[in-house]
Amino acid sequence: MTAPNLSAATAAEVLAGHLATPPTPSADRPWLAQSLHQGAAGMALVHIERAHHGSGSWQTAHAWVTATTHDGVSAADDTGLHFGAPAVAYVLQAAQADGTARYGSALAALDRHVSALVHRRVDAAFARIDRGELPDFAEYDLLHGLTGIGAHLLQREAGGEGLGRVLRYLVTLARPLRVDGTALPGWWVGHDPQRRDGSPEFAGGHANLGIAHGVTGPLALLAQALRRGMEVDGHREAIETICAWLDAWRQDADTGPWWPQWITRDELHTGRPRQRGPLRPSWCYGTPGIARAHQLAAIATHDVARQEMAESAVARCLSDPAQLDRITDGGLCHGWAGVHQTAWRAAQDARTPEIRGCLPRLADHLLSYAQTEAYERAGHVGRGTRTADPRGLLEGAVGLALALQTAAHDASPITSWDACLLIN
Repeated sequence: MTAPNLSAATAAEVLAGHLATPPTPSADRPWLAQSLHQGAAGMALVHIERAHHGSGSWQTAHAWVTATTHDGVSAADDTGLHFGAPAVAYVLQAAQADGTARYGSALAALDRHVSALVHRRVDAAFARIDRGELPDFAEYDLLHGLTGIGAHLLQREAGGEGLGRVLRYLVTLARPLRVDGTALPGWWVGHDPQRRDGSPEFAGGHANLGIAHGVTGPLALLAQALRRGMEVDGHREAIETICAWLDAWRQDADTGPWWPQWITRDELHTGRPRQRGPLRPSWCYGTPGIARAHQLAAIATHDVARQEMAESAVARCLSDPAQLDRITDGGLCHGWAGVHQTAWRAAQDARTPEIRGCLPRLADHLLSYAQTEAYERAGHVGRGTRTADPRGLLEGAVGLALALQTAAHDASPITSWDACLLIN
């Protein structure tokens, strides 16, 4: 049997229907409900977005919000945008995107916890810098660190004290850090890309270029804040520093500019990356995500030449069949959903129509993947396991359903749910 020819809206509806009923809370993983990445918090987003559109019910959305907070909400120091109080606050903020006050008292309580969390984490980060130690992903990145919390605060309280402290921290992060007599970028981490210590290939750590864990996450947040009128001392200089570093590692090929995923100490010494060419296009590590951060920085600083370079990189990457053939899943992180959503956002800001011209082809790829996924999940064939994280936001059906909403309506999400990717 083959999958029927579903529309993007119908495929999104099938996937959302499969995710309509919250599961029984996990006794062995009680933290899962609070996870934006793979738990109920992320699943609530798709139903909130659909309820705003009128294609889903607020009753279903509320059931998922309730599931998110079933076992309480953590505001411990290891919480961030994709887990705990900031994640739940992000979801509740999305619920009132239409101006209707929903979950007001709960959100106000979460705001207090998130504010206290921000101050604790910024204080700890500045203390680490004063000690001359390297950071790790959990301190600054989008998924676990201060960049992600800042992304929520930019949606929630642009101009607030908490966001200001996060931005001042990122300005400091952009300054070099001298370790064992060597000047390293301030975002250089001592572990490998999987956050493990002692990997021989990553002796001396690495600098990550991806938007999920690397320096393009801070760049995107600094750019988004500046674009919305929020600026701190050294803000523009930090953007220039990060952009200059990315420029130094940009590789130019016949198919357009590309960037390596990371730089090791050996590569820093030689000035040449070991990666020989672009890998799969993706939001998390590939050209679309990195170039979108460049585009946002260029718009914020009125740098026309950089904007044109970034937009050309996206368009040429997405016009290269060899690169597109490397995409093997439908998720937001490194699949068709993330590529389409990132390209769609980039197209809205682009100076020329080239990226928008790629969108129909990307939507076809997205829908082709989603049709089979939706068909399997409807119970006709298989068990709907074509994604690594079948029910998750970043790697599963939730992100796929949300990207399909964008493709179906060709309009910005009402909830701005993709702010958690820092692409809008």
